[in-house]
Amino acid sequence: MASMSKSSMNIIIRLQIEKQLASFSDIAKVIGEYHGDIVGIDVISSSKNRTIRDITINVNDQKHSEEITSNISNISGVEVISVSDRTFLLHLGGKIEVNSKVPIKNRDDLSRVYTPGVAQVCKAIAEKPSKAHTLTIKRNTVAVVSDGTAVLGLGDIGPLAAMPVMEGKAMLFKQMANVDSFPICLDTKDTEEIIQIIKAIAPAFGGINLEDIASPRCFEIEERLKKELDIPVFHDDQHGTAVVILAGLINALKLTGKELKDIKVVLTGIGAAGIACTKILVAAGVKNVIGVDRFGAINRHETYENLQWEEYKNFTNPDNLTGGLDEVIEDADVFIGVSAPGILTVNHLKKMAKDPIVFALANPQPEIDPDTAEGYVRVMATGRSDFPNQINNVLCFPGIFRGALDCRATEINEEMKIAAARAIANVVSEDELSETYIIPSVFNQKVVDAVKTAVIQAAYKTGVARKDRLKLESQMDKELVEV
Repeated sequence: MASMSKSSMNIIIRLQIEKQLASFSDIAKVIGEYHGDIVGIDVISSSKNRTIRDITINVNDQKHSEEITSNISNISGVEVISVSDRTFLLHLGGKIEVNSKVPIKNRDDLSRVYTPGVAQVCKAIAEKPSKAHTLTIKRNTVAVVSDGTAVLGLGDIGPLAAMPVMEGKAMLFKQMANVDSFPICLDTKDTEEIIQIIKAIAPAFGGINLEDIASPRCFEIEERLKKELDIPVFHDDQHGTAVVILAGLINALKLTGKELKDIKVVLTGIGAAGIACTKILVAAGVKNVIGVDRFGAINRHETYENLQWEEYKNFTNPDNLTGGLDEVIEDADVFIGVSAPGILTVNHLKKMAKDPIVFALANPQPEIDPDTAEGYVRVMATGRSDFPNQINNVLCFPGIFRGALDCRATEINEEMKIAAARAIANVVSEDELSETYIIPSVFNQKVVDAVKTAVIQAAYKTGVARKDRLKLESQMDKELVEV
């Protein structure tokens, strides 16, 4: 079996080398012996007796970095001055900043942006609150909110440690869709307190992106906020994943000639993402989804303490199958995993229907190694960037919020999510579509515009858009002319 590709990182080791005692070749030899890959060498300073160099080395992980550094420091005449991780360097001081849109050059400018001129704007908003959408940052700003309880694959690491992820999300919002956003990490795990805090800060924002909040609290937090706020609330871990999965599945089915309404889908991991994924599949027309957790297939014979599962059993598993993955995978057209590494085997793949589609999305280790699955599946997708067909939320949330903000939607509903999924799928042309390209690249510039347009259309169709449609179309036409 081929081994899974390893992730890597770059470190920069600053060395002082005594020329009479050591040479660069001595250092390069040690790095090579311990399987480091030198990718850059910079001379910082040099004198007759010594030189200081920065050596950039590709290593597997932190342990590998420490091993190489330790052995370099054992070379006579070599002193390790510092070791820097390029990723850490990128994060120094944070990754985002706030800038003014207009300069303040003189007293007149100051009087208009602040007192006394700003009072006129304040009074206008007080008289008509909807003007906040045009006269403040609310028009284009999203709060990225987390409590740090379910960060990446790291779990409950707290609000401070969650900040780098939320900053990264803010960067993606800005670069991909020109949406301003700000990371807000809350030092509380109390559901009611989180809801009240978000409601209290909502006046400043046009939308709320919930992020990395543990299940099952994330369900109640989102549902309550959707009911109690008049701006879009979107838990990306649930719905972003679901939207991109549906987009990939739409295109994968084009290759197999099957229809959503006819397929059997087995989905493992019935948490936040798994439930949201199932709901969007059912809403899109899939009639047979079977959810499997470590206790087996969720079915109507059982009564579950988990209230989400109690609801789940009523709209899934139409044949009421019981048993584990071994049993229910029989004749399945699609496997979707948002669960744990290694739970899917070649024997499972052999039991599936012709041209099986496998989305193994556990990170960093998927439910089955793609190299192992090769030859047994028609289409394979993962959550990793080092394999084809990466299911990545970045394809979804920038465009969805761009569209929701532009039409001033009160919510992001299921129809808007399905429209976004179909738009993402349609970015891949018939000529481009293949087993290794069912989903566009996250850097494809067409994605955000396609998703934005589809979301706006769905918002108007479902009656949740508040902006006058003629004004919005006029604005969009003007933007196209300017481009």
